[in-house]
Amino acid sequence: MIDYPSYITCPEKSLQRTALELVSLLEDCTVCPHHCHVNRLKGELGYCHAGWHAEISGYGPHSGEESPLVGRYGSGTIFFSHCNMGCVYCQNWDTSHSQGEQVSPEELADIMLDLQSQGCHNINLVSPSHYVPQIIAALVSAANRGLRIPLVYNSGGYDEKAVLEKLNGIIDIYMPDFKYADPTVGKKLSCIDAYTDIAKTAIKEMHRQVGDLVVGDKGIACHGLIIRHLVLPGNLAATDEIMRFIAQEISPYSYINIMDQYYPEFKAGSYPGLNRPISRSEYQAALTAAKKASPHFRLA
Repeated sequence: MIDYPSYITCPEKSLQRTALELVSLLEDCTVCPHHCHVNRLKGELGYCHAGWHAEISGYGPHSGEESPLVGRYGSGTIFFSHCNMGCVYCQNWDTSHSQGEQVSPEELADIMLDLQSQGCHNINLVSPSHYVPQIIAALVSAANRGLRIPLVYNSGGYDEKAVLEKLNGIIDIYMPDFKYADPTVGKKLSCIDAYTDIAKTAIKEMHRQVGDLVVGDKGIACHGLIIRHLVLPGNLAATDEIMRFIAQEISPYSYINIMDQYYPEFKAGSYPGLNRPISRSEYQAALTAAKKASPHFRLA
C-alpha cells in the first residue's frame, strides 16, 4: 500500500532540476500540445493567454469531487485560469476562462500549505496543463516547508507527453478527462487539433506512471489514475468507443467517473445538438457501454 506522496521520495536536487527544466520550456513555449513557441518569460502570450505568473480564480476545500478525493475534509482544489482548451460548452467557463489572480511560485506554495493546514486530503490542481513549470517550482518550496499530501493532476486530457514524462515520480493521482473519440468533434466543440490522439497518448503515459487507482484504509485515494468522461447529448462524445479504448489499452480495472451533469453552458446554446441537457436514457446507455467494455471497471 502506498501511503506517502511521490514527491517526498524524489531527491530535492532532482525536484529542483525538474523545475528548472520545465521553466526553461516557457522561453519557447511547448508546455502543452499547442506548441505556441512564444516567450512567456517575457510576457508573450499564446493560445492560453497565460504568461509567466500562474493565475488562479480561487482555491479551497472542495466536497464536490470524487469520493476517494473528498473524504471527510475535502479535496484542496486550486482553480487555474486560462484553460488550454476552448470548449464551447465549458461547464466552468466563469472560472477557467476568466482573468485570475497572479501568484508567484512562493505564493502558490503558500496556498498549498494553507490547504494542507485546513485538513484537505490532497492538492487538486484544476486545469494545470499550461502551468506545469510554475506548479513544480512552487512544489519545491512547499515540500521543503512540510507539504505532505498527494498531488492530483486534474486536466482536460490535452497534455504534452514530454512534459508528463518529467512529472514521473512527482504526481500521485492523475485525473484527466477523456472527452471525444472523434478528433473532428474535438475540433468543433473544443477548438483544438488532434484531441483524441493526444488524450490517448497522455492517458497511457499517466497510467504508465501511476497505474490503477489505489485507495487507502480510510477510503482516501493515495495513488493512481481516475478518468472522467462527460456524457454529451446525442452521444457526440462516442462514449462506447472511449470505454472500449480504456478497457483494451489502459486497464479493464480503471476507475472512471461517467458524469451526467452536462448542461448547455457558455456558447452551447448556439450549437445544434448541444442546446439541451442529456436524457436519463442517454446516461444509462453510457453506463451500459462502460459495463459492456469491462465488467471490472470501477465506476464512480
